[in-house]
Amino acid sequence: MGRILAVSDEALGQLAQVIESGGLAVIPTDTVYGIVCDPFSDAAIDALFEAKHRPRSKSLQVLLPSVAAIDHLGLVLPQPLDRLALAFLPGAFSPICQAHSDCRLRTLRQEQTGRTQAVRVPDSPVCRRALAATGPLAASSANRSGQPSVQTAHEAYAQLGDAVDLYLDGGPTPGPTPSTVVAAEPGQRSGIRILRQGAIDAASIYKQLEGQSGQGCAE
Repeated sequence: MGRILAVSDEALGQLAQVIESGGLAVIPTDTVYGIVCDPFSDAAIDALFEAKHRPRSKSLQVLLPSVAAIDHLGLVLPQPLDRLALAFLPGAFSPICQAHSDCRLRTLRQEQTGRTQAVRVPDSPVCRRALAATGPLAASSANRSGQPSVQTAHEAYAQLGDAVDLYLDGGPTPGPTPSTVVAAEPGQRSGIRILRQGAIDAASIYKQLEGQSGQGCAE
């Protein structure tokens, strides 16, 4: 049965136990609440998709406690996403990484260019405390597929109910807009492709690229 617990050391300990046992949890991020699980467990990932009624054709993000954790997972940020990450992470920026052959994540997506993974380093003290307790987490927004994203633990429970083992209540999140998902795209003049417009607008991203290169990058 789903439990809603205020953030505390005890609640974070229970969160770690839920993730370690292959369960599902809901935690706050710097945008909306997210449903999370062990990114190395096929069974946990299957349960997350089922709880959300999410099509398997849609990929999951991986939440990380720091930018340095990207390399530790066997992922690499291609250019110019590595430079954009310096400007926008931690924050509502989700770059698409390339996976090395030894990457053990079960959330990887197979593309023509190889295996890829969207990552997030949320700019949220509560979320960082959660990630410090659990390690990296596979994540999606804490709502039924096709329904609005949620900004409180109780709103998440109203949609996901007892399919989730633990809800970590960190108060309302800034939402309702999710993160901006960006991929490297060598064929584009800018070198990137925005896959999902989110909390960081396209103009800010292109402006950052212009500032780094000293020349126009707008598409």
